Amino acid sequence: MSNILRIRPLGFPWETRDPFIFCVYHEDFYPVGNDQMGPAAPLSGRNLGQDFTVKDGWRMYHGRTVPGFPSHPHRGFETVTIVRKGFVDHSDSLGATARFGNGDVQWMTAGKGVQHSEMFPLLNQEAENPFELFQIWLNLPGKNKLVPPYFGMLWADTIPSLEHTDANGKKTNLRIVAGKLADLQAPAPPPDSWAADPQNEVAIWTLKLEAGATYTLPAGAAVLNRSLYFFKGSTLSLDGQAIKVQNAIEVRSDQALELVNGPEESQLLMLQGRPINEPVAQYGPFVMNTQAELQQAMSDYQRTEFGGWPWPSSAHVHPRDKGRFAIHADGKEEVK
Repeated sequence: MSNILRIRPLGFPWETRDPFIFCVYHEDFYPVGNDQMGPAAPLSGRNLGQDFTVKDGWRMYHGRTVPGFPSHPHRGFETVTIVRKGFVDHSDSLGATARFGNGDVQWMTAGKGVQHSEMFPLLNQEAENPFELFQIWLNLPGKNKLVPPYFGMLWADTIPSLEHTDANGKKTNLRIVAGKLADLQAPAPPPDSWAADPQNEVAIWTLKLEAGATYTLPAGAAVLNRSLYFFKGSTLSLDGQAIKVQNAIEVRSDQALELVNGPEESQLLMLQGRPINEPVAQYGPFVMNTQAELQQAMSDYQRTEFGGWPWPSSAHVHPRDKGRFAIHADGKEEVK
């Protein structure tokens, strides 16, 4: 029996399986920044406000001056935002705000409802501003869909990594954003997260294999959904089967899997978890169990705006010289 269940091409966004809802990978090669921390380049020819077409190597997304996503609501799930290059300015309806990047991760429980903005300030005025990000939506079980919102930071220096050297001296590097690998434990997720229960074996790992490197993924429980997203490289062998880049591979979770990399460095994302196995009703930024709950979410947002928007702009950004930091809704401040 093959340990590979399905192979499918990566799209935009990437297809996920329960308990995950959504995964998107952004890579943009932004030019130098201007005085407003937007691109110092013409914006003509772009569909500003809805710019998802790569032009000159980058996109503005919903931003009009600074790239990114101005204020928008969420309810009923969690966002895990992994910023590999560049920076994100976060602001939300709870009064929390942050600047994070270059390896930091933000984990936000939307719960009963929150508005937030995610802007991508181009801080460097002397050189280009490369940007790379994963955003992963992790579902909440029905009993936790209306928990209080929660905003947490997993700073880069708190996220464990493993370097494995194979018999030929080739290296594989893994970064453990969620879950456990050998004696490495990721920082704690939010308290109401599906990932907070170790029995759910939620794992979010990134893997980087040198050309020709071999690494064996350890087995987990049989009931898990495990997917590998092969997004950079050329080819690799998984359980003896050749796989080309830009493919997602669903695999059996209860079997150890040998990865043998091809002639170029390869990078993969792994998402794994016990399925919640509940109905999913989704409308844009709301993820509930029933259509009636979706209607209630939309009604609640129209009535309350999930606390309103306390910031001067829907696309709020911090001063250019502000470093990495987070201010939580309770006033607690972290400075990196």
